[in-house]
Amino acid sequence: MSALQFELPAPLEADRPPATRDGVRLMVANRADGSIVHSRFRDLPQFLAAGDLLVVNTSATLPAALPAQRPDGESLELRLSTPARDLDPERFWIVELRRGEEPYAPGVGERLTLPADATAELVAPSAAPRLWLAQLDLPLPLAEYLAEHGRPIRYRYVPHRWPLSAYQNVYAVEPGSAEMPSAGRPFTPELITRLVAEGVLIAPLTLHTGVSSQERRERPYAEPFRVRRETARLVNAVREWGGHVIAVGTTVVRALETVAQPDGTLTAGEGWTNLIVTPERGLWAVDGLLTGWHEPQSSHLDVLRAAAGDELLARSYEAAIEHGYRWHEFGDSQLVLGRR
Repeated sequence: MSALQFELPAPLEADRPPATRDGVRLMVANRADGSIVHSRFRDLPQFLAAGDLLVVNTSATLPAALPAQRPDGESLELRLSTPARDLDPERFWIVELRRGEEPYAPGVGERLTLPADATAELVAPSAAPRLWLAQLDLPLPLAEYLAEHGRPIRYRYVPHRWPLSAYQNVYAVEPGSAEMPSAGRPFTPELITRLVAEGVLIAPLTLHTGVSSQERRERPYAEPFRVRRETARLVNAVREWGGHVIAVGTTVVRALETVAQPDGTLTAGEGWTNLIVTPERGLWAVDGLLTGWHEPQSSHLDVLRAAAGDELLARSYEAAIEHGYRWHEFGDSQLVLGRR
């Protein structure tokens, strides 16, 4: 098995939320000495030191999936991904359509009926083959409409519906993500309090994630983000005094590295990021990564390769499969510590 090629046994797909958020398993992989340690997420404080920094994504998950119907009566699911850049975010969104478990390719101009006599017109293909620009005609403001008629995006490995609260991180404050930035899901208010009490710093940023792909290896597309001045200054200070900057999730890596210089210095910034983090580019500002477990063809693994290196990443995934770690948004976690 290489870092990018492995078979994921179906029993390792987490199909429901765990009994306790911080009770999931945690594998700690240290690039400095090549070690792998098995623990629980609630024990995270013992692997960090006073003066280390966790950077979290405070984007909240939208109930972004809507039932839709074609003119011939066929039922589909419309999934909002990201607002269309430079257009009215109440009316124009990049969307994915699903027919059961498979993406559905509409025709230009196809008009779908949504709940409460709302409609969505497919205007043009978008960045990825399965994504389309849609014009929405809704009877309510978008947030109110989704609250009433939307539901969280759910994939085949989760057979039952769960409330939106199951897809929210405890520190989420700004709705905007089509899917949960799930690396932060195991945190609880009590665990965050323990971390802060032991001198671990926490800083926020925002990156609103679009829909992921379970079918093919697609490159990330543009997503809106914001890194405030206070977070950039804190990252710079932590790096200066020798602490570790730990990104909670690949979304945080993407946002931080977008505003980083090659020497690791950060400046504040916001807008849309097209950055694709690869092992060849490497990480400039991030020293470690807290993440979940990803599909073998997921582009997230390129970020993991940049953080861990191919050899340690391959051993980590071999150990995860051998020891029965669980995958996906309700699954277990991995902490990758870099060489700093």
